[in-house]
Amino acid sequence: MTASSTDVRDLLRRMFDALSACDEAALAEVIHPDATNREAVREPPDCRGRGPAAFVATARWLTTAHSGLRWEVREVVQDGDLVVAHTTMSGTHTGPFVVYTADGAVETVFPATGRAFAAPQTHWLRLVDGMVVEHWANRDDMGMAKQLGWVPPRATYLARTALATRRARTASPSGG
Repeated sequence: MTASSTDVRDLLRRMFDALSACDEAALAEVIHPDATNREAVREPPDCRGRGPAAFVATARWLTTAHSGLRWEVREVVQDGDLVVAHTTMSGTHTGPFVVYTADGAVETVFPATGRAFAAPQTHWLRLVDGMVVEHWANRDDMGMAKQLGWVPPRATYLARTALATRRARTASPSGG
């Protein structure tokens, strides 16, 4: 049985609100215990697990870098257990945004710019028993980077990025 479009929109609203609030209890209501996030490969290692705890780790990672983080759901399409949501993610870059390598080491740290952004995204979700069991996304990372002042790079921001990255690598338990 396929959930109605109203049910799916409610599920998405609840999921995105819970991500914005880093609310693990609310995420446990919409994220399947075996859920996986295919996007977590560039996120901190604790985001790479399964279930609500991994999704709340992703939420913490994002909200540490971006205050006022939210998603506006624009359109939703469903085909059986597959749901696609066209969204706009917005917030303000108020903390360091850390990108990780596939092996979990710090790759790059983008220091806070204090700039706001609004970037389009599509989120692809597979549902099982009315819960998200798989997630992947397409994001306008270049558009977001331009809004945040990461691109085109200015010499002073490149220096701040290099220093922040060096500090994070030094502080990392893996040393890199």
